[in-house]
Amino acid sequence: MLGNYLIGLREGLEASLVIGILVAYLVRISRRDLLAAVWTGVGIAAAASLALGAILTLGPQGLSFTAQEAIGGSLSIVAVGLITWMIFWMGKTARFLKRHLEDGLDKAIAMGKGAIVVMALVAVGREGLETALFLWAGITAAGSTTAPITGAALGLATAIALGYLIYRGAVRINLRTFFQWTGVFLVIVSGGVLAYGVHDLQEAGILPGLTTLAFDVSHIIAPGSVVATVLKGVFNFSPATTVLEAIAWVAYVVPTMWLFVRMAFAKIPARPSPAAAHDVAAARA
Repeated sequence: MLGNYLIGLREGLEASLVIGILVAYLVRISRRDLLAAVWTGVGIAAAASLALGAILTLGPQGLSFTAQEAIGGSLSIVAVGLITWMIFWMGKTARFLKRHLEDGLDKAIAMGKGAIVVMALVAVGREGLETALFLWAGITAAGSTTAPITGAALGLATAIALGYLIYRGAVRINLRTFFQWTGVFLVIVSGGVLAYGVHDLQEAGILPGLTTLAFDVSHIIAPGSVVATVLKGVFNFSPATTVLEAIAWVAYVVPTMWLFVRMAFAKIPARPSPAAAHDVAAARA
């Protein structure tokens, strides 16, 4: 539940921030007449995300077990790829997000309301589709209980509330720190989803080694126990893990975590003081 809560919180907050920036900018430049275009794009993006979730949930029903496992495993790996790209993209551009969106909105305004709808649709839809796919993969990996779904819903609800409070100026949070530490957590969660996807492909017979275990701690962490459920829900940990699952987890988490921490936690160069900037300009002259 915790893992899906944090996924919903992070992804939902990103979408909320995007919407808040677009709306606040239009209000600031006295173009409230264009707000309907933004909300139209947001509505289409939300509908598309819900439709993707429904397709992922209902689409494989009726297929053979092998086909379901093959589809589930493949989509889990795709979800990991998308979330990894998102983690690095946001870690690199979070502090420039406002300027990037406002510049894009200026260009869209010059082109007309249709362009504004498309911009809002793309900006929010990207977050929504990634969220739908990754939450589906996380919920599927965690099992059929309602706890993962509840966690994801609570995370999204919290994100919407935080986004509104940030927009109203009632709450201020250090977004760089937020995205740093949620990024670290999501790398670990993504490693579990990847291992789960590999296991699905092994069960489908696409990958070998289903019975070749790296370790089996079922006698210590009994499947179905509270500890096993928590570890499964947060990290997608399985007491019986195949060699290929373990290799995939390590091969993904170790280099990805190193690269992300190196990028996201790097010190931001300090801006020179006005006096120093004047001295530099004078020296160049």
